[in-house]
Amino acid sequence: MSRQPTIREILQKTEAYFSEKAVDSPRLSAQLVLAKGLGIDRMALILDLDRPLSHPELDALRPLVARRGRGEPTAYILGEREFYSLTFQVGPGVLVPRPETELIVETALGLFPKDAPLHAADLGCGSGCLAVCLAFHLPLARVTALDSSPEALAVARANALRHGVEDRTEFVEADFSGLPEAPGGYQLVVSNPPYVSREEYAELSPEVARFEPRQALTPGPTGLEAYPAVLAAARDRLAAGGALLAEIGWKQGQAVKDLFEAPEHGFTQVRVLKDLAGLDRAVLGRKPG
Repeated sequence: MSRQPTIREILQKTEAYFSEKAVDSPRLSAQLVLAKGLGIDRMALILDLDRPLSHPELDALRPLVARRGRGEPTAYILGEREFYSLTFQVGPGVLVPRPETELIVETALGLFPKDAPLHAADLGCGSGCLAVCLAFHLPLARVTALDSSPEALAVARANALRHGVEDRTEFVEADFSGLPEAPGGYQLVVSNPPYVSREEYAELSPEVARFEPRQALTPGPTGLEAYPAVLAAARDRLAAGGALLAEIGWKQGQAVKDLFEAPEHGFTQVRVLKDLAGLDRAVLGRKPG
């Protein structure tokens, strides 16, 4: 009877295979994919490296390793991604939440007291990571989550249910111009719109370009095409003095600031916010009044 390979041996082989396939973060990817296939967490995997794997366990691992080897994002294989200390369901059809987007949540939460009974909106909600985080951390808030993709809205609804905020979150299938009115206006609108330029899109990692939804990444040649619609919707629906907070590409700070301040939008107190890497990452402005 042949000896069964151990977790350590399969982990080493998987990491080498991922490196050969030019997969991002091959060691971490191997650990996460094997842990998923074995039904354990990453720490349990590392603590049990010398355990032999059974034939059924090896059979369960092979399709997951093959998917990652083809470049499919780890988050899609795992079916989830952590964002702002909450775990979100993700999958094909929604953008994988990025750590840099947490700046939107952090900044938004700093604008209001925790017990503020505000009405907020998330334009282009995707997985719902922004909308759900706002509703979770502001327990008296109501949040309208808008997206043109029914697939994305289904994922966002599941995440709202997962974190117990579904009763305070409204989901709307529409483009940015379809943001419904709120009684008295919204106090906050957030958005992580598509902002990757056509040139930047051509240079993206294949893992992103081949698997994540193109419409959630790039709006057109310059990457700025979505912002006028975001600004128009926010200007129409915000209460006087309400805040708009939008994510941007790291080269877009001045250009988006100029759009906020353009006469047709007229936002005031406009600031470009930097992420932890010191790069421009968001723009914040107020509706006059």
